[in-house]
Amino acid sequence: MFRKKGDALEVLLAHPGGPYFRNKDGGCWTIPKGEIGEGEDPVSRARMEFEEELGIAAPAGKLIDLGSVKQKGGKTVHAWAVEGDLRDDFRLSSNTFEMEWPPRSGKLARFPEIDRAEFFSVELAETKINPAQSIFLDRLISALA
Repeated sequence: MFRKKGDALEVLLAHPGGPYFRNKDGGCWTIPKGEIGEGEDPVSRARMEFEEELGIAAPAGKLIDLGSVKQKGGKTVHAWAVEGDLRDDFRLSSNTFEMEWPPRSGKLARFPEIDRAEFFSVELAETKINPAQSIFLDRLISALA
């Protein structure tokens, strides 16, 4: 999701939840995303993941196809952009995952998939976003030009 503030373009990024990302900032923020099942419509899945990770429906506006990238770990990410904003009373409500924590403790702990979501200027987003996904920022700027 992106918004325009005067002449400035801002993009919404999500910070991964869980203990491994708790103290990390630069290079780990991401677009809301998730796994797509075989035969599943990618756009429908993207909208579903947006809602699951943020707790709000994706804006119904015109989607801008930003293509795909392959991340360092081998996962291919497809992205679309849509103009929108968060309401003043927005409260993040992410789905959760369970993992053993602390490691080798035998105890399961539950964590939010996303623990923060914020709008950033494109310049600041470049320093925050997963490096493989930074091409999406360039593609968005080109599409809006």
